[in-house]
Amino acid sequence: MPIYEFQCQKCNETFTKKMSVNEMEKTKVRCPKCKSQKVKKVITGFYSITSKKS
Repeated sequence: MPIYEFQCQKCNETFTKKMSVNEMEKTKVRCPKCKSQKVKKVITGFYSITSKKS
């Protein structure tokens, strides 16, 4: 399940939330600090874990 990073536009808090892609499309994300729904998704890097050795 992906982990998304968000930043609150009201209090400037940055936080992460683990949710499915389907859940991400349907859910209104709230800031855990001030409970505002004015949040934006922050673009971050990612990595994947595979069972094959390179």
